[in-house]
Amino acid sequence: MKILVTGAAGFVGSYLCERLLEEPTYHVTGIDTFIGPTPPSVKRKNIQSLLDHPRFCFIQGNLLDTDLEQLLEEVDAIYHLSAIPGVRSSWGDEFAPYMYNNILATQKLLESVKDINIKRFIYISTSSVYGEKVGKVSEEAVLNPLSPYGITKLTGEQLCRVYENSFGLPLVVLRYFTVYGPRQRSDMAFHRFMRHLLTNQPITVFGDGLQTRDFTYIDDCITATKTALTADGVIGETINIGGKERSSILDIISTVEKVTGRKALLSFSGRLKGEPKHTWADISKAERLLEYSPAIPLKEGLEKEWLYIQDLYRTNPT
Repeated sequence: MKILVTGAAGFVGSYLCERLLEEPTYHVTGIDTFIGPTPPSVKRKNIQSLLDHPRFCFIQGNLLDTDLEQLLEEVDAIYHLSAIPGVRSSWGDEFAPYMYNNILATQKLLESVKDINIKRFIYISTSSVYGEKVGKVSEEAVLNPLSPYGITKLTGEQLCRVYENSFGLPLVVLRYFTVYGPRQRSDMAFHRFMRHLLTNQPITVFGDGLQTRDFTYIDDCITATKTALTADGVIGETINIGGKERSSILDIISTVEKVTGRKALLSFSGRLKGEPKHTWADISKAERLLEYSPAIPLKEGLEKEWLYIQDLYRTNPT
């Protein structure tokens, strides 16, 4: 099977490529344009071990100016992860890159895919499409994004549905809830907390720190994502991918202190626009359709991320 992974050098994309290549019959082509909050040097490190793999091909390029006919030649399945991530940087003048890379690039890819015979198109979405919710949120919940970023990801979902309805696109939508672990983006909370502890800087807490999140360890996320490629009964479905442990930001910082053996100096700031107070995934559909069962406890996952952060900033101190 030949699989295309867009956003292949990112946090999730690089792990997905590695996991897919564990299957001896899979050939993976990855494409990434090296934009977004993650420095190009870190993205290159993410895929360094893959570059010599005989069944992996990497293309540095943007979907908007890539020859998609050639890229999609003989492709059997597509994972579309490519997007500019992040809520807080999607406002104002910064919105234009989100529009181009999250909406227009998705439309161009779908337009190129519609007339070829692929087995599965897996679109990676986000819990940001839900907005503010109380309690566990199921896939049938009313969608009400709070940020321009969330709007672009929901628009991507809706574009996929249009092509599914009009051209029979074999679509699966996965909505991730706060994925963490080694290689996590530098703008995400756990990475930021650990980097600041490592460098003896104050940790900025937005709001009161009592907001809660449903955290998903990267290995669990990848297990579910890979399974979506071959599982029966998933075409046409939207599936939440979350964890089994929730925690407040203040409790997370306390756990990070225990993991690192360092005391955090906290600096409180105003609540961020576009961020929900709470997220909590109902993962019953993933359990049923993907046999999904998150296995990594939060503290163990944080320990693994701390080891990564120490190594990253030892070799890339800036």
